[in-house]
Amino acid sequence: MFAKFMSLVALFLLLSCGEPVPRGGEAKILLLGDSMMASNRVTGQSVAAVIEAGLGREVVDRSVPGARYFYALPISGSAGLNIPKQYRPGPWDYVVLNGGGNDLLFGCGCGRCDGVINRLISSDGRSGAIPAMVKTLVSDGARVIYTGYLRNPGVQTLIKSCGPAGNELDRRMQRLAALEPGMQYVLLADLVPYKDRSYHQVDLIHPSAKGSQAIGQRIVALIAAPKKGQPLAPADQKPQKTGYDRHSKTPRPANP
Repeated sequence: MFAKFMSLVALFLLLSCGEPVPRGGEAKILLLGDSMMASNRVTGQSVAAVIEAGLGREVVDRSVPGARYFYALPISGSAGLNIPKQYRPGPWDYVVLNGGGNDLLFGCGCGRCDGVINRLISSDGRSGAIPAMVKTLVSDGARVIYTGYLRNPGVQTLIKSCGPAGNELDRRMQRLAALEPGMQYVLLADLVPYKDRSYHQVDLIHPSAKGSQAIGQRIVALIAAPKKGQPLAPADQKPQKTGYDRHSKTPRPANP
């Protein structure tokens, strides 16, 4: 019985681990985060795949479903369920990431979340686990693109009560972005049209392929034409209208 249990644990860790970092250093974009980033990876339609198709540049995707900032178990945390531990230093031009949603969901049930939000990021955006993570990434020489979360499409779901906490997290993250010139924040609260379920999977929590496409397109647009002074993409790097499947690397038409 114990052997079967350990086998299940090993299988879970194997499936949860993000993509290993190539040794050659060719990849310059690293993606971290939770299930919003990892969704649709099996079919090659994840956010990372959309970024690769839009920019024609390899993305190392180390996102893990269920990942959060405050995760104490050492083995599964090192496997990626702890978001800071997903990071591997390297010659990254950009680190794209999200995180904090699972801390709100599992840490306070999206109810009385002031304590959890304050641990994630202070009201002025200057301290907390997220600013510390961003500081590490920027100090290592990367430009940081941090994304928010999709919102409920206006129907009853298991996480509908998370809206107010998510809105407060957005406000604090925007303050952090205003303070940190090496970071930009991608707001996703306005992405899903009212009553439109097509941006979510059947659970109405995780993004569908269409949702991942829309998230990835916002990130690609920001990298291609940043609003802050220092350009994110090299001057001769233009987004491509066709891309490749991130598993096969064979050419394929871009999604509409």
